[in-house]
Amino acid sequence: MTGTGVVVLGDVMTDVVVLASGDLARGSDVAARIATRGGGSAANVAAWLAADGHDVAFVGRVGTDAFGDAAVLELERAGVTVHVTRDSGVQTGTCVVIVDPGGERTMLPDAGANDRWRLDDLPIDDIRGGSHLHVSGYALLREGSRDAALAALAAAREAGMSTSIDASSSAPLAALGPDRFLHWAKGADIGLANADEATALTGEVDPQAAAEALTAHVGIAVVKLGADGAIAVDRDGGRWSVAAAPAPVLDTTGAGDAFAAGFLGSWSRGAALLEALEHGARLAGRAVARVGGRP
Repeated sequence: MTGTGVVVLGDVMTDVVVLASGDLARGSDVAARIATRGGGSAANVAAWLAADGHDVAFVGRVGTDAFGDAAVLELERAGVTVHVTRDSGVQTGTCVVIVDPGGERTMLPDAGANDRWRLDDLPIDDIRGGSHLHVSGYALLREGSRDAALAALAAAREAGMSTSIDASSSAPLAALGPDRFLHWAKGADIGLANADEATALTGEVDPQAAAEALTAHVGIAVVKLGADGAIAVDRDGGRWSVAAAPAPVLDTTGAGDAFAAGFLGSWSRGAALLEALEHGARLAGRAVARVGGRP
């Protein structure tokens, strides 16, 4: 293998993380701690891969604003090779993340530059220089970035790279309709989803049944179950499961991205599926114990 090991394509955000002290009081105040962090599912995966010792490149789009400058600098300092296009017509993507006292998060994203990709933005040669391409589902869910994401997947397959796609978010999946997303994901080596996303894609409430249904479209289906760990099913009927790593839960933002990085990094280096699941769980445990979605 030559070139960058893993190429991650998709969204980069500035996250405004709001740690609420209690339930939101509509029309009134609830005390909170507020922090600004680097975010975006794809950028988070890239950062966790780099922190885990992998050669990784990130492909995305930011504005020409200070948030864009900070996003690029933070990823570069984390050890990620950054290929971004700067967009002078729109701001860098921003997301308000409201975290309740139990650690669960609700996100309010403004895609910004993430939704303004063009096909000529793609560094195709750099993408083909890797061994694996991971695409955040947001790049497919958003109409503005969809064609570029599909072109990147096609280029990776033509180059003989393995590919993975993360479903990213259940509400946009339900609004889009599962058939379209599954058509775009068809042929990926790995599909990742949390339990709600897997249900949105398959109609199956049971995570095991949902994972099995997903293998009609991807080679290996991985369903992330939060505090209940994760499961994986392959097309040959193999089944694996792991428990969540014990950890204090401060903020679940980026936990699924950390899991994806741990799993994909291990799998791309030839680890067995159970070992890859276990490593994903370890990184997810590290993620929930800190504020924000990055290492």
